[in-house]
Amino acid sequence: MSDVPNPQSQIPSSKSYDALLLISYGGPEKPDDVMPFLENVVRGKNVPRERLMEVAQHYEFFDGVSPINAEVRALLTALIGELNAHGPALPVYWGNRNWHPMLADALRQMANDGACRALALVTSAFSSYPGCRQYLEEIELARQEIGENAPQVDKIRVFYNHPGFIEPMAERVLAALDEVPALRRSSARIIYTAHSIPEAMAEKCDYAEQLGEACRLVSQRVERSDWELAYQSRSGPPSQPWLGPDVGQRIREIAQSGEATDVVIVPIGFVCEHMEIVYDLDIELAALCESLGVNMVRCAVVGTHPRFVRMIRELIRERIDENPTRLALGDRGPSHDVCSPDCCPPR
Repeated sequence: MSDVPNPQSQIPSSKSYDALLLISYGGPEKPDDVMPFLENVVRGKNVPRERLMEVAQHYEFFDGVSPINAEVRALLTALIGELNAHGPALPVYWGNRNWHPMLADALRQMANDGACRALALVTSAFSSYPGCRQYLEEIELARQEIGENAPQVDKIRVFYNHPGFIEPMAERVLAALDEVPALRRSSARIIYTAHSIPEAMAEKCDYAEQLGEACRLVSQRVERSDWELAYQSRSGPPSQPWLGPDVGQRIREIAQSGEATDVVIVPIGFVCEHMEIVYDLDIELAALCESLGVNMVRCAVVGTHPRFVRMIRELIRERIDENPTRLALGDRGPSHDVCSPDCCPPR
């Protein structure tokens, strides 16, 4: 996007913040929202109308409602409670990239309330164009729309290896394993999933590496070595290589080889319940597993787990405190606060 100023390319000159902005993907909340929402998602892309109609049918299973906005509202409530109880005392706003409340409307409200500089928490734990840089670009576009009174917005670092993400994910995995019959639990295959992206995009970011590290850290915590990472929800043309293996294909291979009777599906690439989870996994993948005689248990996302909510407060504090504690597990260390000009390009 050459007309968009390079997002967050300068190190902040001050640590004074007067607001927190929670940014998410957004989703429809009634049937009439579905097509306008999907048109927002694919704006600027050459996506056939037939494909939009096909995806719109997925929402019919849920009366036209995506779970994500309700999930973010719950996270917002939990976060406000956490900050009220422990500080810092920041007003919290919410804006979405693709559906109401829209990001530009949130920034406009912040400007009207006198906010000058905000920290932003994006509901994405990993670095990629759609999971990080595209949000930064959308922030800059929204600031341009508002004009000179628009608050500055600094994005909080990705948190894929933060203990506040890994620990609750491990709890979720253990809870899912408990749903497998006890005699078969030790042989159940753990399959982590994340949204696939084009290989050309993945080559220019740390998405796959960060996912692998997060999976390793969670598996280490639950003391399981029999895990793998697969991908889901690819949407590009068949001629374009995307990250794999596809989770559905892996299930077919597992069923054919007889290597496991039970699979625990862990959507580690998602922080909140999303249509890519409740449809792609809970309906499509579950139906495939049933047809193949594989028992599937789907792990919950971190959502509003108290440790995850506390992690957000810790990430805020590390951007405010003079001598911050920057928590990170594993060998990769904490991610950078400020993205470089060439970070996570779209291709």
